[in-house]
Order: sequence, then structure tokens, then C-alpha cells
Amino acid sequence: MSSYFRVTLHRSAIGLPERTRGVLAALGLRRRAQTVFHPAEPQFAGMIFKVKELVRVAEVDRALTKREVSAERTPDAGFYVESRVTDRLRLQQKQ
Repeated sequence: MSSYFRVTLHRSAIGLPERTRGVLAALGLRRRAQTVFHPAEPQFAGMIFKVKELVRVAEVDRALTKREVSAERTPDAGFYVESRVTDRLRLQQKQ
């Protein structure tokens, strides 16, 4: 069973040499927080090593779809504060 590198661009390449930006382009990374998956092979490991300060890498057992990555990033449905409650709190603080 093959594994994959999950590579996420963590820092921007603005102001860095063209060669570094070329490595990011070869990995398919264009925007911060963008995630791509590549097979765990030596050529991808070498590219990742060249830009190790800019990316976060994890080894995963399968490549996720764009929809799965997006679902991971969305927060769970939580509580919300109603406006009447906040008004009541403001009144209590004034007293």
C-alpha cells in the first residue's frame, strides 16, 4: 500500500528567489493554506526538502479529495449568541 505526502503551503514565497517559487509551482502550490497530495517518492521528497521552511508536511495513507479537505477545515456547528441575550448582558453590566 502506498502512502502520500500531504503538503500545505504555510508561508508565502513573496520576495524569495525564482528557483524557490519554481519548486512551489512544480509542487502545485499557489496560495497560502493550499493543500496538495503527492505520492511518497524520492523526487517529491527532494522538492519538499527544498522548500521545507515554507510548507507543512504530513504522511497520510491516501489522498483526500478537495471536498474532504474543505470539510476538514470547516468548523463544527456551534452555539450562537442571540441579540436579546447580549442586550440583557449589557444592561446587567451597567448596573
